[in-house]
Amino acid sequence: MTEPTSDADRIRNKRLAKLQGQSSPAPQGEKQAEGSNESLQDLGTGGVGDPKQGARLQDVGQSEPGTYSAGAAAASGSKSAQGPSLSRQNVDTAKRIRITPAGATSSAQNVQDGDSSSLIAETNPASTRPASGKGVASDSMEVWEDRVLSNIFQVSLQPDTSRTAPAASTYELPGLRSELEDQGEPLRMTLTNLDQAILEAATAAKETSTPLDYLLGCWKRVVQHSRGLKSGSDADQKYQIIKEARRLCMSYCVFAITMPDMFDWEPVESNLLAAHLLIHPDDERGLCQDFLAEAVSRFSEFESLKDMLVEAILDLSRRLWPLSMNDDFKPYVNASSGALKGIARFPPLVDAVAQSAQFLRPGLEAQNIEEHTFFGPFFQLSPLQGPVTQNYFAGAQSKDQGYVINAQKSLRMTLQMHQTDLLEVVNHFIRASKESRNRILDWFALTVNANHKRRAIQVDNKAVSTDGLMINVTVCLDQLCEPFMDSAFSKVDRIDVEYFRRKPRVNIRDETKLNADQQAYDDYYAHEVEGTSNFISEVFFLTLAAHHYGMDAAINKLDSLEKDIKHLQKQLQRLEDELATLQNPRHRTMLEDTIKKYRVVVERSISYRYSVQGVLYDDLCQARSMQFMRYVIVWLLKLVTPQGGYPKQQVKYVDSLQAIVVLYELKLRQTSSRLPLSDEQPDVFKTLPEYFLEDVINTFKFIFRHMSHVITSTQSDELVTICVTFLRSSEYIKNPHFKSELVAILFYGIFPTYTRQKGVLGDLLNGLPFANEHLLHALMKAYIEVEITGAHNQFYDKFNVRYEIFQVIKCIWSNPIYRDRLAQESKVNVDFFVRFVNLLLNDVTFVLDESLSAFEKINNVSKELKNPLLAENIRTEKEDHLAELEGKAKNFMQLTNETMSMLKLFTEALATSFTMPEIVQRLADMLDYNLDAMVGPKSSNLNVEKKQEYGFQPKVLLSEIVDVYLNLMNKPTFVEAVAKDGRSYKPDNFDKATSILQRFSLKSPEEMTRWKKVGERIKKAKELDDQAEEDLGEVPEDYLDPLLFSIMKEPVILPTSRTTIDLSTIRSHLLSDPNDPFNRAPLKIEEVIPNTELKAKIEAFIAEKKGRRKSVSDEMDFTSG
Repeated sequence: MTEPTSDADRIRNKRLAKLQGQSSPAPQGEKQAEGSNESLQDLGTGGVGDPKQGARLQDVGQSEPGTYSAGAAAASGSKSAQGPSLSRQNVDTAKRIRITPAGATSSAQNVQDGDSSSLIAETNPASTRPASGKGVASDSMEVWEDRVLSNIFQVSLQPDTSRTAPAASTYELPGLRSELEDQGEPLRMTLTNLDQAILEAATAAKETSTPLDYLLGCWKRVVQHSRGLKSGSDADQKYQIIKEARRLCMSYCVFAITMPDMFDWEPVESNLLAAHLLIHPDDERGLCQDFLAEAVSRFSEFESLKDMLVEAILDLSRRLWPLSMNDDFKPYVNASSGALKGIARFPPLVDAVAQSAQFLRPGLEAQNIEEHTFFGPFFQLSPLQGPVTQNYFAGAQSKDQGYVINAQKSLRMTLQMHQTDLLEVVNHFIRASKESRNRILDWFALTVNANHKRRAIQVDNKAVSTDGLMINVTVCLDQLCEPFMDSAFSKVDRIDVEYFRRKPRVNIRDETKLNADQQAYDDYYAHEVEGTSNFISEVFFLTLAAHHYGMDAAINKLDSLEKDIKHLQKQLQRLEDELATLQNPRHRTMLEDTIKKYRVVVERSISYRYSVQGVLYDDLCQARSMQFMRYVIVWLLKLVTPQGGYPKQQVKYVDSLQAIVVLYELKLRQTSSRLPLSDEQPDVFKTLPEYFLEDVINTFKFIFRHMSHVITSTQSDELVTICVTFLRSSEYIKNPHFKSELVAILFYGIFPTYTRQKGVLGDLLNGLPFANEHLLHALMKAYIEVEITGAHNQFYDKFNVRYEIFQVIKCIWSNPIYRDRLAQESKVNVDFFVRFVNLLLNDVTFVLDESLSAFEKINNVSKELKNPLLAENIRTEKEDHLAELEGKAKNFMQLTNETMSMLKLFTEALATSFTMPEIVQRLADMLDYNLDAMVGPKSSNLNVEKKQEYGFQPKVLLSEIVDVYLNLMNKPTFVEAVAKDGRSYKPDNFDKATSILQRFSLKSPEEMTRWKKVGERIKKAKELDDQAEEDLGEVPEDYLDPLLFSIMKEPVILPTSRTTIDLSTIRSHLLSDPNDPFNRAPLKIEEVIPNTELKAKIEAFIAEKKGRRKSVSDEMDFTSG
């Protein structure tokens, strides 16, 4: 028994028989039966009587594969005629017949009503004539069938001489006509002879276009006819005719795609479908949704069709790779229902594409992802592509700001639409099947895991993926997270804390951890956890990584670019100045070439900066990023709170004009009771990558600095909570830089805007109970810890951080709760408070001294530059030095103003706390030194030009120094400490200050009276102190403090060096240096040993020398000012 031949083989054999003239006549009855049977078997799988195939279609727009119904039982078929001569008459390639001609409204309506006869008569008048002189009723089914099929397939069986005006784009079928005439059959199109007509017409079509073009046009027409039929019953002959015509049309389309040689056609392109996918579906040559649906439904019938479609889709990606947003890229992504978006609606196609080798190649290097993966070319499209930046921002330096803003808006809008299309396609891949979902997640994982070098200090752009691709990946993943990111954080528990122990897609092994070394990381992750992570967890951690290597990397690049442009412009200006003085022609030519290169680099850098700004300054994009980072914050806080109890919240519904307001009062009360956090840190938190916190910091810093309008205070509770929590429990964060960055977030959050005087966070910091309870202590702790960071530039960084701390404190100081908190700190955490004040005093002394010395140097350099005889190279050197001094003076003066302002506020609220023995002498020394600098002999050095530019306001600074004296004037210990300052205290300084205050009316009469009284009290205390010292006479050396050489009051013994020193002295020393000053051994204040024996001797010595005299405080009048 021989194997049954395939459809393709039968068609090929049949065609060879036609061409070789091997067919023999047969009786008409036999021919009719045989032809009908062949028509049933060719290209089909069943007949009318097949119960499996005869089911009524539920959707006329999509026929079932393999169904067939003859329609007219009386229709007859025949074998092919001898040697057919195929031709196409009167072809005009610029014109195409439309089913509904322009202006033919009535005809179109007839089609919609199920009667196509009038439309057929208009489009193909030849088909309405009787064939071979045989009369046919105009309204019979045979006539209708002839008209419809002739119209759909644009064919005619009439000879040339039988028509007066041939229809345009109509293919004559001489072969089929000859065969029908030989058999004495009517020249009429029927389902029985339709397959032969299609083959003959498609073969003829190659003369002017291609068989596939012709067949796709036929498909459009048959689909339109099927939609015009009201009935879908199997008993409806019209329905059955259109249904079979549709099936045959698709079959021949498949043959044209998979076996073009059937039509004697050798296509130039290896894949015929790729070009058609790029054509709009409404075009006759485009692939519409009906075609794709029918093709997908017949994958099982035509095995090679699936491979051809998949290869065409992959070819779209390859063709897109060289293009940019300057080019016509939209047909590749969104050609209505065609191209990538249209294809993605069919799960079998999506799954096949996802399983292809081109979709994802394991181990691919970062720089090759865009070219050698399926999604790479689609995700690379961005305004950041070189040709786009150069096109939109050519001549960037000469463009006005209005043009730049409009260009950025235009690019941003284009990018947003493209990103929306990408999200839709990705969603289809996620929903198509489990396999396609895993493949798309694997592709996202490849983009982040292969791009770790994007966060290197020096990034080699040739070794990483582009900014455009990585930003598009980040935005797409942000949008995938939106469904589970509700305002109540109800799904935060779905994020698997054991994700990184379940064979994670995201590789964090080489990342620096939050608070663990590599060994601790290896120990914790050595034991894998069984099971698989859910989709929410996969997307959450992929999005975090994408932000780190994508969006955040681009933000850092923008910051670096700003600095590079300034440096390049400065260098360019220097070269241009040098060119103006250069006389040697050869040297001028060389320098001019260098200048041209610099200008090109500057121009490109500015253009790229404009493009990056256009992409990053996207309100919608940053709002999504912010919402995602809020979820990250909640998840991190959940890890560090006991039993993962965070967040707990109450939801209150307000009127319809407002959104749902989430109240965090319960959550914040519970969290506040847990601060500081437990000393035992959860391993899952310690071993997380640092970028989990870094992403949060960078995102909110960027938004606060550049786009604060996208965030409201109601969206910032979590942000304040995490900042305060990890500043208060700073032991949880190993990297001191991140602690400083948490302060920076608060600083940028209170930065004034046009609509909010206290910024986004100002009101929240004053009104949030959690902040009221813990913020001040957290800021003070940050102020102390920033003293030593371990960084090479820690000395200068600490002043910047402390400046930001001062700004936050000034913002909240109007709230009496914070003043009460400071008083509580001075009483409960004495050592902590003393250390804070000690560093504050150190800063005031240092920054003011640095500022004043800079002013003196500025005066000297300025005088030297006025010398007209100064050599040019020396002048240039001194100008650079002057610029450096001016920058230094400006920075330190700003810190001086802020530090003195803080000291004024603190001493006004806590005068008693600032006169503790550990503090008061240092405070008095600092004030005397600064007062001497402002009004003493060296004050003449302060007379510099451009005072306002440096932020130097000597009158204001003097007034604030005086305010501190006035705040502490009623404290005897303070007055005594000022009087004992033998280095800087000078009674004349008080008199000079009084003169300046009166001359410029810097103080009110009442304040001037109090100031004069301060001077008198200190002067009297000085006299008494001198008398007491004279009374003591020569003091034994053992009784003197070894550092200050003053008589000790509380002598203590240091445990390692065994040196005796006064308690107040060593306490003050340990505030800034935790080591024994005599042997550098580590030392804590609790370790010192009281020297009671020496103390008794000193007291006896003083009593013997002075006798019974009244205390200094009894002899002074300390009535209130």
